[in-house]
Amino acid sequence: MDGHLPVKQNDGLQTATATAGRIPSLITDAGREATESFVEFFASTIPNKNTRVAYLHAVTQFSEWCQERQIPLKGVSPILLAAYREQHSGSLPTVKQHFSALRMLFAWFVERGITERNPVREVKTAKFSRGEGKTPALSVEEVQQLFESFDTESLVGLRDRALIGVMAYTFARVEAATSIRIRDYIQQGRRSFIRLREKGGREKEIPCHHKLEEFLDAYIQAADLAGGKDAPLFRTAAGRTGKLTENTMSRFDAWKMVRRRLKDAGIPGEFTNHSFRATGITTFLENGGSLESAQFIAGHADSRTTKLYDRRHQRASLEDLERVRY
Repeated sequence: MDGHLPVKQNDGLQTATATAGRIPSLITDAGREATESFVEFFASTIPNKNTRVAYLHAVTQFSEWCQERQIPLKGVSPILLAAYREQHSGSLPTVKQHFSALRMLFAWFVERGITERNPVREVKTAKFSRGEGKTPALSVEEVQQLFESFDTESLVGLRDRALIGVMAYTFARVEAATSIRIRDYIQQGRRSFIRLREKGGREKEIPCHHKLEEFLDAYIQAADLAGGKDAPLFRTAAGRTGKLTENTMSRFDAWKMVRRRLKDAGIPGEFTNHSFRATGITTFLENGGSLESAQFIAGHADSRTTKLYDRRHQRASLEDLERVRY
């Protein structure tokens, strides 16, 4: 069975256990030393929360596969991993990510003397080329329709419009948007800036689009936010009271909000928080913005990542296909 690491109150691993979450049976069955090493791996080597969650999911899935076949940790071999690869139901990128997680974990185990070798290193995964990402983007008309649908007499409506505005006008990742503090909305003379914290703890300041400035000002004025400059800007709502709590919205709160707002606005489609990133980048490039500027605003280390969010080709293809008339 999967479980939590049994640790003493003062041995310093309780925080790490909470960070790692549930520990797969493949690890716990291998003993305390393997379990402690597993917790240390997730707590110390993977600072990004989303990567940590994804890698833990990958290891858990592999553990369940091994458990069904009664295979212990030291019984994991290249032949076994090749069989797992062939039976994996995920897409090529998913398989590659899962094997990356396993490869890193077993390398850590070798360093700690838990296993004698890294069997994952010898197993290859298929190469794939992604010239375009899969995140769907909204049209300009749909974004306008969405912003017009908000009830600006409602505090929650103003909050949601402002949060979506941050994602749409700054191409911000949802984690960067929801983690904004009151002090991160900066007034300098007649100009306003928004400070965003990206992956790896990097900070950047982006000038506010005049519409975003309008959305943020309306929300902040109506919210009368308390708690000082370090308090969260985007806060959860207290049930259906229409009042805000002092708790920061999570990316899951934002995802549920986005789905609800799109539905209320009558906009069909499987859109996500990331859709506003793709929408913003595409619209920016369509209107003459440079790829280099889009890369900086989006906080991408590589322009090839920015290109994955460019949907201009899709829109051009649709216009071309509309020429087929029967």
